[in-house]
Amino acid sequence: MDKKQISTLVKGAMVLTFAGIISKVLSAGYRIPLQNLTGDFGFYIYQQIYPILGMAMILGLYGFPSAISKIGADLQAEGKPLSVRQFYLPLFVILIFMNGFIFIIFFSGASTFAQVVGDMKLAGIYRMTAFTFLFIPLIAVIRGGFQAQNMMLPTAISQVSEQLVRVGMIILASVYIALYGKDIYFIGMAANSASYLGFLSASVVLVGFLFKYKPTFNSYYKIPWKVYVKTVFVFGIVASFIHMMLLIVQVADSLTLVPSLMAYGLSPDEARMEKGVFDRGYPFIQLGAVLGSSFALALIPSLSKQKDLSDELYQAISKALSFSLYLATGAMIGLLIIFPEINVLLFKDSQGDTTLQILSISVLLSSLAITSATILQSIGSVHMIAYLIGLLFLVKWWMNQWLVPLWGTIGSAMATVCSLFILCVLLVWQLKRRLPKLKVLQGINGYALLLASASMAAFLFAMKWLLPNATSINRLSLLFITLLIVFCGASIYIFILMKLNVFSKEELDLIPILPRLFREKDKERRDKS
Repeated sequence: MDKKQISTLVKGAMVLTFAGIISKVLSAGYRIPLQNLTGDFGFYIYQQIYPILGMAMILGLYGFPSAISKIGADLQAEGKPLSVRQFYLPLFVILIFMNGFIFIIFFSGASTFAQVVGDMKLAGIYRMTAFTFLFIPLIAVIRGGFQAQNMMLPTAISQVSEQLVRVGMIILASVYIALYGKDIYFIGMAANSASYLGFLSASVVLVGFLFKYKPTFNSYYKIPWKVYVKTVFVFGIVASFIHMMLLIVQVADSLTLVPSLMAYGLSPDEARMEKGVFDRGYPFIQLGAVLGSSFALALIPSLSKQKDLSDELYQAISKALSFSLYLATGAMIGLLIIFPEINVLLFKDSQGDTTLQILSISVLLSSLAITSATILQSIGSVHMIAYLIGLLFLVKWWMNQWLVPLWGTIGSAMATVCSLFILCVLLVWQLKRRLPKLKVLQGINGYALLLASASMAAFLFAMKWLLPNATSINRLSLLFITLLIVFCGASIYIFILMKLNVFSKEELDLIPILPRLFREKDKERRDKS
């Protein structure tokens, strides 16, 4: 690939990266008023259906569009245009059948799911959730068509639009429940309705872009139905597992945590409240994983185009892994230390502090796992990733049923960390197996990582010791204090890594906040010499 092509791919990857980060910030942010207004019980109800809604969003945003993008890129390489009759319409029909099948599974199995999780009041809500899969075909086909032409803006705008509408509707529903005393299970129906409107908003944006660029209606080549079906299934569903990693863990929690907490000795309502408290941690784990893996993955946009195992390929993979490790380690340490303050600030009390601190370790493990899995997917190990993530689900399921009856939600946090650790080890082992010359630790400056981590941790502990206890001050003051120490702690961490030349100029250029600092540092060096 020439420099222009690589530059286009990097820019496209960064557009999607920032859209993803904005969406994750929104996704983490709206759960704060949701929990504050509906309590831990309302949060529990939402989190019981969120993994299914999340799967639908991932299929519509990452899985199917990536598969369709691959098909479109291959057609264009053969000189065939992406016409409505030969490209968009056949793929739309295929997705209608696939998503229709998923809809039937969730709709017909709603009562069974509700029975397994121990809450039959969720059966109707699960049936509503099934309808979200019917919105995916139109969205996925148009997104995939644009991505095949390296046009990432329609996907990014539609993604943010979808989240803004969904978040706004859920917050309004939470306010309505709090003001008018509506049945708490109404939040589940409202979340489903919000998802419908979010998908509808994304559809309007994408159709608008489609009319603007007016694709060819007809072209004269035979529709390769077999290739379309196989690619959409393998790359659309199986490859989506990478982005569903944390959702798979949450599905295991949705199915096993409440019954296991009842085996621990809690009443049904107490168990549901405890799950609501436990679920406070996942938005931050997801956000940390995005921050830890997205910039790293932007370093390797051309991996799938590599035909041989060149030195450049090994170097790109090593950089991606080390970049992910640096960013995710910082996020993990920060969460571990200041989660008690975050808990009080955002959720009004300190319930579950120890559990949520243990869960914070998942930031590092999930970031490394996502980065490793994406690299493996890029070099053709799609089926292996699906098997390993299936194993993640089984391990988490089994460990929940073993540890939660013994230690409650602490057992579930340990189960999450242990299952992700096993997945991480297996993915890195697969990387070493597929790429024998890869030295996983080669790009990591251990001294710099240790010094930066220790310095940030020392600063955060000092601030916690000097400043008032989180529960003794009002939330506005706590917000100011928390933002200040988070900003200062992150600045110390990044400054030390930069000072010890951990990042190259190309890596720093991927983070918009840092290039100016890097250029000033570079200028100082030149002036001295």
